[in-house]
Amino acid sequence: MTAPAALRLRDISCTFISKDDPSQRYTAVADVSLDVGAGEFVSVVGPTGCGKSTLLNVGAGLLVPSTGSVEVFGQPLSGINTRAGYMFQTESLMPWRTALGNVMAGLEFHGVPAPEAREQALGWLKRVGLGGFGDRYPHQLSGGMRKRTSLAQTLALDPDIILMDEPFSALDIQTRQLMENEVLELWAQKKKAVLFITHDLDEAIAMSDRVVVLSAGPASHPIGEFAIDLPRPRDVAEVRTAPRFIELHQAIWDVLREEVLKGYAQQLKAA
Repeated sequence: MTAPAALRLRDISCTFISKDDPSQRYTAVADVSLDVGAGEFVSVVGPTGCGKSTLLNVGAGLLVPSTGSVEVFGQPLSGINTRAGYMFQTESLMPWRTALGNVMAGLEFHGVPAPEAREQALGWLKRVGLGGFGDRYPHQLSGGMRKRTSLAQTLALDPDIILMDEPFSALDIQTRQLMENEVLELWAQKKKAVLFITHDLDEAIAMSDRVVVLSAGPASHPIGEFAIDLPRPRDVAEVRTAPRFIELHQAIWDVLREEVLKGYAQQLKAA
């Protein structure tokens, strides 16, 4: 028998009502179906405002879709997805806690005794290269270090599904590539299901098993799906020069280009 998908979105639509004018409605995504298999790394790309983060919030159980259904390992999702860890685009560290305290927090919230939570948190800080920085507060860490702490915070809970919303978009290119490689190395060790949101097509291809392309909004929907058949393990900088990478980039960009132009035109019109 085929194992159920780690995360299954079926016919998802999300329509929002304007706070200023209840008669005005906006449909962010419409009739989206998407599976992420256990151990699979799937990226979703699309123009700004196409509903990528909306889908991630639906998968996390933070947003109830207007229509459609969500399943987690074959079971209907009701409420928060407790089998998922969420790494946000924006800063999510608590400024009054040290790096160690931030990584411990989730474990303590899940009932892990403080001594055990501390030991596990120290282990995860070492795994992301911050073994000597546990006593630093977020304002004492560089942007890359804060992202590493957030990554440790997410992975320490050992989620079966990892949801990532453009987690490295604010980093410089060198730090970003280091973080991408670290994520791939950690993912390869346990092969968790990953749903990764990004604007960066290079990043999506370099990291993923599969790339899904969304149309421009409103009512965004999948318009392309590409299997990434590049060999693993991968170095995200080196793989970009591979002939197959260039072929895949061209094929996906041929689908994505027009949607990006549509999205840009919509932003100009709104402005």
